[in-house]
Parts: sequence; structure tokens; C-alpha cells
Amino acid sequence: MGTMYVIQEDVFLGKLDERLQIKHRGERLVDVPLLKLQGVVVLGRATVSPSVVDVLLERNIPLSFLTRYGKYRGRLEPEVTRNIFVRRGQWTAAGDTATSLVAVRGFVRGKLKNYRSLLQRKQRDSDRLDVTGAISQLEGAIAALPRTPTIEQLRGYEGAGSAAYFGVFNQLLQGTPFEFTHRNRRPPKDPVNSLLSLGYALLRHDVQSALNIVGFDPYLGYLHTERYGRPSLALDVMEEFRPLVVDAMVLSLLKKPNGLSLGDFEQEPLNGAVSLTEDGLKRFLRAYEEKKQSEFKHPVMGRKCTYQEAFEIQGRLLAKFLMGEIESYPPLVLR
Repeated sequence: MGTMYVIQEDVFLGKLDERLQIKHRGERLVDVPLLKLQGVVVLGRATVSPSVVDVLLERNIPLSFLTRYGKYRGRLEPEVTRNIFVRRGQWTAAGDTATSLVAVRGFVRGKLKNYRSLLQRKQRDSDRLDVTGAISQLEGAIAALPRTPTIEQLRGYEGAGSAAYFGVFNQLLQGTPFEFTHRNRRPPKDPVNSLLSLGYALLRHDVQSALNIVGFDPYLGYLHTERYGRPSLALDVMEEFRPLVVDAMVLSLLKKPNGLSLGDFEQEPLNGAVSLTEDGLKRFLRAYEEKKQSEFKHPVMGRKCTYQEAFEIQGRLLAKFLMGEIESYPPLVLR
């Protein structure tokens, strides 16, 4: 099963023998063998029994709480692993160091190269698409990375590359009733932004869980500066996965004949927040889970793996770099 998503409001999560049970007003909605669970995500309000808290912590199964709009609210964290050597390497590299510069260069390179690959694929698939300008801008930013001497300048190239990519994102929606003008969030004010925000929130849950397994402190990052309560390292590592997992899945879901339509969204009258209806949310979560479990050949490991496995693989490669076992961090880049 992988990750279990709970979307019914005001449910009760209990445990019966070796199964996790979801109940609403005393009525059992579903129960799942704990053996099959790798994570639990609650979108909305829920009550969690002490026995469920115990078993999730004991088995290192992360539990995250999000709003229906994908805003992160908190999580139940299993104990950090005992691999103190990973955290020592992570803290030694903190700040404006040569090691953190190399790590940030890897994060930015992975994100921009995967942006470029996605646009190149879309350009090849459609004669009516013209995203060559954005591709050229991304190529220029990528070419400049090896000789960029500061983290601040790398952040500038990351921002410029993202602006070029989202500047043509609306073209990728050709043939659908959806439109995209710019990124907006907290809350998202249109369907496309609501899907991207929700997808990134789920991705953050998965990457942070993987980093926790490897032994990192997810709150100490390099590309993202330290901020109270912000899992900066999880945000760093998820950059290369944004186009690969979330953007690709969202575009596919909006273009499929049986994907999402405008009728699958609703808008809050007071703050204008746009979110999925319950039925639309079920289809979105199913598509995200299917994307995570899809296989590809990992370019560094040389074997097939799923994106779910790749979250942890990239964490372990980053740990090897920070502990001095490899010369640089190799981001996951797919063509």
C-alpha cells in the first residue's frame, strides 16, 4: 500500500491487533494491515489513539498532518537514527563552506536539468508548443553553475531558472480548460496552483521521512537557510524531485480524458482558496501514489528503483558526500 491518505474529516485512527482502523462516528470506514504501511498522511482533522502513536513510533512509520489545501501542520517523528556520523558531517558542512557550496550546486543543477528535460519532452511531443526560449534560459543557467563561486549566486540562478520554467508552464496546459499565470500559494487561488501546492506538500512528507531514516537533521539545510520550524534540508533535496514527480504527474492528470476537470475544484468564498472536491482529491492521491511507485533506472546506482526508493537513495548519496566518501553530491537527473 505504501502511504495511507486520510481525507475524511473528524475520523478516529485506532489499532486492532495488527491493523490500523479508521472510524467515523463509530462506523468503521477502512482497516489496513500495519505491515503494508510506510507512512500516514492526514488531510484535515483526526483523533489518533495512543496505541496507534505507539505502534507508528515503534515501527518508524511517519504520520503527517496537512490541511485540505496541502498546508503542512505537523508530524509525528520517530526517533532520529543513531548514525551520529551523518549528522556530524551535516553540521560540519553548515554555513558558508566549500562543502555546502558543492551541495547547493548539486541541488540547483538537479532541479534545473529536470526542468529542462521536462520542457524538451513536451516540445518534442507537440508542434504547437514553443518553449525554446525557456529551454535556452535554463541551459544558460546550468552552464554557469560550475563557475559560480557563492551560494547566494547559485540561489539567483535557481530563481531565474524557475521563473523561466513557470513562465511557459501555461503552454504545457494546451488542450485543457486550465490556465496558469504565476505561482501563488497560502492559499492557492486557482486549480493548477492548488495541485502543485498539494503535491509539493506530499513530496516534502516523503523526502523528510527518507532523510530521517538516513539519519539527517532535516531542519539544517544549505540551499534553504535556517528558519524556525522549516525542514530546510528536506526542501533542498526535494528540489530535483519537483519536476520529476509532482509537475509531471499534475500535467498528466490534467490532460488525461478521465483525469481532473474544472468540476473537481471548489473555492472558499471568504479567502478565495481553491481546493479539490472529495472525489477529485481521491483521484489526485491515487495518481501521486502511482507516480511514486513507478520504476526507472537510477543513473548512479545502475539499477531499477521507484521514486519512493529514490528519496532514500538520494539521502544516502548526500550522506556519503558530507562524510567525505564521494567527491560531490550527484542529484537525480532523468532525461
